[in-house]
Amino acid sequence: MRKSFTLPSGLHKRMAMACAGCGWVAPEGSGGCQEIFDEFLARDFTNALYGRFHRLMVDTYCLQHPDRYCASAKSLAAHLGGLCCAVEHGARPEAYKALQRWLNGRPPIEKPELPSSRGAVTIADVKATPDPIEYAQAVQRWARSTWEAYAILHPQARRYMQEALAR
Repeated sequence: MRKSFTLPSGLHKRMAMACAGCGWVAPEGSGGCQEIFDEFLARDFTNALYGRFHRLMVDTYCLQHPDRYCASAKSLAAHLGGLCCAVEHGARPEAYKALQRWLNGRPPIEKPELPSSRGAVTIADVKATPDPIEYAQAVQRWARSTWEAYAILHPQARRYMQEALAR
């Protein structure tokens, strides 16, 4: 029989473990990583200096946490296509809109096998930035690292964008 105990008030410590998605050793592992993402989301909608990078931050985080955010072929296409749009299409609003229109249809998408490594830069590297300018630079480094980790799927992402822009 397993014994359990409760720490006295004030002595509770959050256990650090690796996030199942990105590998960052965070307080409470995946839960701690998700907590930082949720904080970023809230800040994006209250501060335009951070919100400018909302789409890039979301696509990057989702690709590093595909079990939760890229479960379907369509959600993977949305985030992988979004990152491709940012990195290779200059984050042009019309390219994002084309991707969204294409995904709102019924595109024939099969989910490919995902890479096991999802980039050396994680949300932890972005969390430590003290101001919007450094935040922007860190998000771009994070996105580039994640995009490079997904190199095997670049041809697929480019096809998504090509089909979206052709419509």
